[in-house]
This record gives sequence, C-alpha cells and structure tokens, in this order.
Amino acid sequence: MPNYQSKLTHIAGIFRTYMSVGVGLSLWFLSATLFWPSAANANTGNVLGMHILHPGEIADVRRVYTDEEWRYVTIPVTLDDLSKRTEWQQFFDEAYRLKLIPIVRLSTRFNPEIGAWEIPTRRDITDLARFLSSLDWRQDEKFVIVFNEVNHAKEWGNRLDPLLYASILRFTSDWFRSEERNFRILPAAMDLAASNTADTREAFAYLESMVHFDPDIFDTIDYWNSHSYPNPDFAASPKRTGQNSLRGFLHELTWLKNKTGYDFKVFITETGWASSYLTNYYLSEYYLYALRYIWIDSRVKAVTPFIMKGSPGPFASFSFFDASSNPTIQLFAVQKALRAFDAVTF
Repeated sequence: MPNYQSKLTHIAGIFRTYMSVGVGLSLWFLSATLFWPSAANANTGNVLGMHILHPGEIADVRRVYTDEEWRYVTIPVTLDDLSKRTEWQQFFDEAYRLKLIPIVRLSTRFNPEIGAWEIPTRRDITDLARFLSSLDWRQDEKFVIVFNEVNHAKEWGNRLDPLLYASILRFTSDWFRSEERNFRILPAAMDLAASNTADTREAFAYLESMVHFDPDIFDTIDYWNSHSYPNPDFAASPKRTGQNSLRGFLHELTWLKNKTGYDFKVFITETGWASSYLTNYYLSEYYLYALRYIWIDSRVKAVTPFIMKGSPGPFASFSFFDASSNPTIQLFAVQKALRAFDAVTF
C-alpha cells in the first residue's frame, strides 16, 4: 500500500517551500492533494461480483460472497430462454432478495452446422427486448450487453463484420430505449488479446472500423464493457500493463476518450486467472493486488470474474465450484483476498 504519512510530509514540505517564496497555494489545490487517495480510489471490495451461466445458479453466488453488500452478476439470455418466463422471473426475484444486480448479456443460439453463434435478426432483438421488458427486475437501471466478443468470428455467425455489428448495436439500443423501462446499454466486449487472423480481428482495429462506419456509434451506449484478462494464457501477473493485461480496460477508456470525448464508466464482465500449477500459489495475492491497485479505479462499476460454474467442460480451470458443487481454489483465493483487503485501513 502507498505510504500516505510520507505523502503528507512531502506535501507539507511543498507547502512551506511555496510560502517561503511568496507563492500562494490555493485551498482547492491543497484539499485536492490531501484527499487524493479517497477521491481517486473510490471503490471497495464490493466491486467484485460473479459471471454465471444459468438462472438457477444465482443462490450460489452468496456462497462466494457471504456479506450483505450489493454486488453485480453477469448472465447470458438466449433465444431459447424466451419460453422460460417463470424461471427468469424467479431469477430476478431471487437476485433482488440476495442483493445481486443482474447484467444481462444478449445471445442468440449456437449453430453446430457453422460452429458459431448465429447473427441476430431484428426480430430476434425485438423478441429479446419484449421478453426482458415483461419481467420485473426489481431495480431501476436495467443493464443489457449487446452480444459478445464480436471480434471473434465464432461469436458472430463465422463472420468478422464490424459494420454489421455497429448497425445491430444502434438498432438494439434504439429498440430497448423505446421500451421505456430504463435499460442501460453496454456494447459487446472485445477480446483484447486477439490478433488479425482469418477468424479474429485486433480489438482496436475492429472498433476503428465501427467508428469509421458510424462516427457516433458510441453515443448509443451508457457504459463500457470490458473483458480484461491477465494474458498471456490467463496466467500473467496483475502487474503487467499491456493491452492484453488486467489493465486492458484502461487502454479502452483512453481510446474512447480520444475518439468521443466521453469519460465512460466500465463494467469488467469477464476476467480471472486459469487455475494451474503456475498460478494456484499466487491466486489470492493476484486478486488482492488487483483489488488494491487496479479495480479500485473509480471508473470501474463492477468486476464479474468468469466463471462461477464451468465444470465439467472447457472452463473448469476458471470455475469457483467443481462438477460436484464443491468450492475450488478460485473461491478460496477470492475470499482470502477480500479478507486482506477489508483489513486495510486507509
């Protein structure tokens, strides 16, 4: 942690120097400097939430976070869910009871014939909007993510098409706003580690194409959405600073500021380390470092690690519970980090 006593001593020295040469130091500057830690680092440990896959998993989030703080939970809704209104209303009711705020990511269907998620039609989008509008979210702001990692062809009908995605994003935003249910729109997060290949597009190249096609496209969103993973290999130190690091969202926010002039708040809806012999020993330290020095950024609204239950399957190493619903090292690491974070007094 920063040595704030040394900082105050340093500030006092500066003040005396300025006064000795007759330079007045304004009260505004003094108060801004003295209170810099609390002003710049507004977040606490409750910035952490969870990414889940199914409505029935909502109660288990409170096995990870046993406090009574309000937290966020990211969940996909697919076209196949449109016939499950009762299940989804129970999800929203339970989320409110457990003090969990949903961030709902729109999805279509995975098409095994093309090996990719289908591109949504306008009918798909209006159906999803009407379905979500018909449910009582038990909250004012209703957060909706407009699909997922579209700089991967497999997430977008086996196509890399930023122009089409920009059109879909604008249509989706306009339609959801017409429902007058106070929806808040987030764009699809980019894979910040992707390069320019036949199946992927580098994140900022994709975003540049969107802006070239529709210069005002980011007027259609309310918050930014980021997948800032500790790459390479989901195993890197949180001290890395590159685009593909845990600080990837900072690169995105800087780019957005330069392009739009807007200072967006950000939801980091996917992040986390893969459990392995390389990372297990350091997991709690990694989470603690991220809480103290990265996710404490006041622009970060929430961080929902991926994923609560991904076992068995390709996401088993990220899971907080195994196939038998037993806690994994991921759960213990986060809880240990939160205890250490909460024990620090600023």
